[in-house]
Amino acid sequence: MSVIIGQKEYFKGIGQIKFEGAESDNPLAFRYYDENRIVAGKSMKEHLRFAIAYWHSFCGDGADPFGPGTHHYPWDVASDARQRAADKADAAFEFITKIGAPYYCFHDVDAIDGHNDPKEFGDRVKFITDIFAKKQAESGVKLLWGTANLFSNERYMNGASTNPNFEVVAHAGAQLKGAIDATITLGGEGYVFWGGREGYMSLLNTNMKLERENFARMLHTCVEYARRNGFKGKFFIEPKPCEPTKHQYDYDAATVIGFLREFDLLSEFGLNLEVNHATLAGHTFAHECQVASDAGMLASIDANRGDNQNGWDTDQFPTDVYEWAEAMAIILKQGGLAGGGINFDAKRRRNSTDMQDLFYAHIGGMDTIARALLIAEKMAKHGEMDRLKAERYASFNSGKGADYTAGKLKLEDLYKIAVEVGEPAQISGKQEYLENLLGRFV
Repeated sequence: MSVIIGQKEYFKGIGQIKFEGAESDNPLAFRYYDENRIVAGKSMKEHLRFAIAYWHSFCGDGADPFGPGTHHYPWDVASDARQRAADKADAAFEFITKIGAPYYCFHDVDAIDGHNDPKEFGDRVKFITDIFAKKQAESGVKLLWGTANLFSNERYMNGASTNPNFEVVAHAGAQLKGAIDATITLGGEGYVFWGGREGYMSLLNTNMKLERENFARMLHTCVEYARRNGFKGKFFIEPKPCEPTKHQYDYDAATVIGFLREFDLLSEFGLNLEVNHATLAGHTFAHECQVASDAGMLASIDANRGDNQNGWDTDQFPTDVYEWAEAMAIILKQGGLAGGGINFDAKRRRNSTDMQDLFYAHIGGMDTIARALLIAEKMAKHGEMDRLKAERYASFNSGKGADYTAGKLKLEDLYKIAVEVGEPAQISGKQEYLENLLGRFV
């Protein structure tokens, strides 16, 4: 990968971030992420497929619900929208290549300012797509996935593809077309649908049946268009339970899988799971990974974390090795992510205002996940966790238990067996031992 610096260097004094090992005191070096290290038969780079989120990293201004932005970018000063977009692309690819991430992700309005005229906005997206294509060719960086922001513009206050006004739905379709076209042109390996406002605030004014049907109808329409125009990648849906709406139709992994099955979309989609969204749904990240993996739908991840003292989507950089080790064990067992990667949908804190802070944040996140991958490999090689789990369910592997799983027993048969065996012996779940075992590996 070549380091790409435009006409102006925005991150001065920072060179290529390199792996220096766990004992390094250099804050601008990796301690665990060695992209060439072979883990379970593949390099770390191949396993993790790290991507940089264009929105938080190069657009986010540090604003929160109680105050305006505190992050001021030197690439965001030109008066012309196209020039600002070009400057931001220079800064973005400088950062992406210096941090050494192989991929990036973007919403259309992250790449260039939106516009209420669909034709003008489409022309803007084409302009920045051409710049991205050049940057990709120069650097070797690839597009993991693209998407459209169908939640920020005020026209989408009642949803986009689920809006009660068909004219708004048409605008959503126009915007989706532009984002899909850009993703195809840039060789994106996936395309994400996140229903930021695809839900309701009150059932008193909502036809939920029609809205869900229209959501599915738009997905079918987009899939048909993308395939007809040469898109070969994977489609993803990113679950989130609420915020900004009261209830979103893509609530969690299980809900999305049921929705896709109901509307005959299962074969085209995988799930892009976000850690903080799992938290908001009342689940652990590992739970969401397991649900998706069991259904063959664990495809991609938005890496971040929430805050136990805050009730909203704080999008902090990941630091919890325990959380990631448990999730990475699931990912490793299924053979890796199915068509996606690990995108850092995370933002610096409001008071982290130095340019170096963006590097510190990503280095910490990448090292956390790389360390979790190494732990997951050790756990798999050790085999104790897998052995104990298999033993716990061993009664279904032979005899009447095997007959039951094969569908050979009737309810009368179960009654007879219960009478014969009497009260079953207790079998310990060994939860504390397994938690201690995880702690030993971490």
